[in-house]
Amino acid sequence: MTKTGKLFVISAPSGAGKTSLVKALRKSEPRLYVSISHTTRARRVQELDGREYHFVSPEQFHSMVEAGGFLEHARVFDNHYGTGRDALQAQLAKGHDVVLEIDWQGARQVRAAHPECVSIFILPPSSDALRQRLESRSTDTPAVIARRLADAVTDMSRWNEFDYVVVNDRFEEALDGLRHIVNGEGGRWHAQRTDLKPFLQKLLAP
Repeated sequence: MTKTGKLFVISAPSGAGKTSLVKALRKSEPRLYVSISHTTRARRVQELDGREYHFVSPEQFHSMVEAGGFLEHARVFDNHYGTGRDALQAQLAKGHDVVLEIDWQGARQVRAAHPECVSIFILPPSSDALRQRLESRSTDTPAVIARRLADAVTDMSRWNEFDYVVVNDRFEEALDGLRHIVNGEGGRWHAQRTDLKPFLQKLLAP
């Protein structure tokens, strides 16, 4: 009998480097299957349908919601995102370890449905670094960046809902932390470690 795969849920505020880290993690741990979410947001120039996301219309998305097609779904920054239920369950049933790259709202829904999942939250090293990363992407207007930064405070305040927290200060060190966690050796990055609270007090300070 095939052993059911493990489910890893990775969340972060916009600009923390989650997507880049997940791509690098998948490259270094090829056994991992990265679930591709559905979204109603516009496709960016460098993106391909079915690679970064399944890009769908709002009407298609709502039809899937009504049909119970999503394990989780949420509205994020005026767009909708969701994880297809059947595709995810099929990969887990095959014994594949699956990574979900979703926001904290979706992560909460997944934890309710799969309490055995391993949840990971990625943080930027500072609010200044977060701003610089958002500005360097050159994909958003100043008004959009300001809103993303405001939303990031709410997102980051959810860190204690997760099993592990990784600070993406140096990319390779953050990637190493993710590797250890998915391989069952993530003690250093546990969310309840004592050195994390003073860092977060500074990060979340108004």
